[in-house]
Parts: sequence; C-alpha cells; structure tokens
Amino acid sequence: MIDLDAVPGRVSVWYGPLDGPPWYGRLADEPHYAASLMKVPILVAAHRAHEAGELDLDAPVPVQNRFASSAPGAPDFALSSGPENDASVWRLLGGTATPRWLAQRMIVASSNLAANLVFGQVGAHRVAEVWRLSGAVRSVTARGIEDRAAREAGLDNIVTAADLAGLLAALGTGRLAGATATGQMLDTLAAQEWRDDLAAGLPAGTRVAYKNGWVSGVRHAAGIVYRVDADPYILVVCLATPLASDTDEPDEACRLMAGIAAASWSGELSER
Repeated sequence: MIDLDAVPGRVSVWYGPLDGPPWYGRLADEPHYAASLMKVPILVAAHRAHEAGELDLDAPVPVQNRFASSAPGAPDFALSSGPENDASVWRLLGGTATPRWLAQRMIVASSNLAANLVFGQVGAHRVAEVWRLSGAVRSVTARGIEDRAAREAGLDNIVTAADLAGLLAALGTGRLAGATATGQMLDTLAAQEWRDDLAAGLPAGTRVAYKNGWVSGVRHAAGIVYRVDADPYILVVCLATPLASDTDEPDEACRLMAGIAAASWSGELSER
C-alpha cells in the first residue's frame, strides 16, 4: 500500500460501495478547488432540466466565447485559454451546437468552453440543487471557468471527496434522474478520453464512469468502477500537491492516483 502520509500536500480519498459507508476514507471532508470536477453536477443538472421539460438538450444553442458572470453587476467574461484540449468545440464558434453534445464534450474531453456554455444554459441554481439532492455538505459550483470577477467576490467551485462520492452514489443508484437519463450520463462518464490517472491503475478494459480534472498543484478523479466479479464501487481521489503539473502529459500525480486505483482494485486500500 502506498504511504499517503509521505506525499507532499493533501491527499483526500473516499473508497467504498455504491450505496453505503466508505471502506476507506482519508481527509474525505477536506475542501479542494474543484478544477474540472465541477462539470459533473453540471452534467446532471442538464439532464434533470431536460427531463423536467425546462431545457431541450437537442435544440441547438449559439456557441460563443462570452458568458455572464456569476458576480452581480460584473461584466461578461471570456475564456482566455484558446482551443484548450478540445478543438472540436472551438471550431463551432459563431455557429450552434446542441447542449447534449456540449455536455458530452465537457466530460469526455474536459472542454472548458462546452462547460461554460452548458452552465449558462442550466444556471447555478440547478447545479446547486444537484449538490443538495446528493447530500453534499461543503461542495459548490458557483461560477463558470475563468469567471475571475466571481472568484474575487468569493464565489468559487469547491469539492470534497465525500461529497463527490455522494454525488456518484446518487447518480449511480438512479436517485437523481430517470433510468434513461441515468444510463446516458453514466455512458458519457465511461467514455472519458483522458485516462492517464485513475483509469490507468485499473485492469485494461475495466468500465469506469468517471471524471478527472487538473490545474497546477491539483489533480482529482472521481468515478464508479464496475467489476465483473463483484458489485461496483466508488473511488474518489483529490490531490492538492506539487506533484501535479498543469500539462496534459502524465505526471507524478497521475502515477500516484493510478497506484491508489490499483490498491482499490486489489483490496489493499483499507483502514490500517
């Protein structure tokens, strides 16, 4: 088992069944900057709004790099990161795309442009409702990506490993949406294209419905791991560590997370 006490920074872990208390927890209630984990409750909010008839996921919306700030009275803002890691969304600037496709791209390719567009469609209030229904205690998705005015006003995106586990449990057991929407969301999460961290520690071909996220000093991943020989389980790892870089290349934080995932699969990750 990896000595997590020797890792510089903070390592939060929640590991346990799809519906029940954790088998292993470490600093699971510690708050972390959300990075791209903020996109998971946005995904759920979009599908819930579609089910309620409040948002048509298949009706095209404008693709533009201009967003309303969550800070009252602040001007609109734009992403400065350019094509980032998913040029397919940026190529549609000035055109249209469906919220369903944008929601998929914000998950599988972690598109920030897609995330801000979907967030603008659903609104912070619907995302807050997802966290509430999941039983979240400290997690919040208060603003879009690069909404600096909102961040300076104290509106930020925060997660804990325990709250993320609760969100995945509520999603995976069908408590947040109907069967069709639940299946679609889990399939979207399982189609994740960035697989250098949590998924890298699992046997090849393992189905894992998950989302990861990273910025300099931060690497997170949260997912439902499906086994063929046992019930599925939840694994959430939040890393606030200098081992995490801001590049798309695998780094020491990726390797650490893969090691934790491998320990979860083998059963070595347990209370000691």
